[in-house]
Amino acid sequence: MRIARFSAGEGVAFGVVEGGPGEEMVSAVAGHPFNQVQFTGERFRLSQVKLLAPMLPSKVVAIGRNYAEHAREMGNEVPDEPLIFIKPSTSVIGHGESIAYPTSLSHRVDYEGELAVVIGRLCREVPVERAKDVIFGYTCANDVTARDLQKKDVQFTRAKGFDTFCPLGPWIQTDLDASDLALTTSVNGDIRQSGRTSQLIHDIPALVAYVSAVMTLIPGDVILTGTPAGVGPLEIDDEVSVGIEGIGTLTNKVVARD
Repeated sequence: MRIARFSAGEGVAFGVVEGGPGEEMVSAVAGHPFNQVQFTGERFRLSQVKLLAPMLPSKVVAIGRNYAEHAREMGNEVPDEPLIFIKPSTSVIGHGESIAYPTSLSHRVDYEGELAVVIGRLCREVPVERAKDVIFGYTCANDVTARDLQKKDVQFTRAKGFDTFCPLGPWIQTDLDASDLALTTSVNGDIRQSGRTSQLIHDIPALVAYVSAVMTLIPGDVILTGTPAGVGPLEIDDEVSVGIEGIGTLTNKVVARD
């Protein structure tokens, strides 16, 4: 099931997206989809609505260097344990929204296409074997990074935390085996990253267990699982897309913030 958060006119709602490319319909649901889905009877063509970030997480927990080739291209060792950092909720935007390049503060902003895990239950200290029980679904993510600031600072907060630096979408796929999915990132139609989730050093159940041992996860929280090799710079007016097999494609344009 594909769960989208959208606006139609003045209202914001959740809906179920059905149909193939170009024929998608959005059926609105009452309340929050973490509970039992109840349809309201309202239906819209996808072209009639504006897709929003599929969730408003209390926090985004990101995993660094979780693909061996990416760690090597950045000149880093593969960590023995997951390397975690936080992106603020204010960095989240949806499909079709603009990534704001902070030109007065950074001169190198990179894309990082990733699979995002959406948590569906309040949880803490989740055993690996029960990780699937707390996962609501999966979506596409772009861990946008001010690379020059990441190299300059001791930690990742500033480089990863700018407003608009965490595009999520276009929707959440709830019925999916995410253990071996193709992931590509393209800029202006040219593929820059190509990997598979089976290449993750620490797989999804291990990440859920590791992160939940540190902090309580709340429904709607997001775990970014890491990016494959091929990261690179974005420029003003670029269009960047992250596509994941079985989910869809998240597309955003880069604009000047200043």
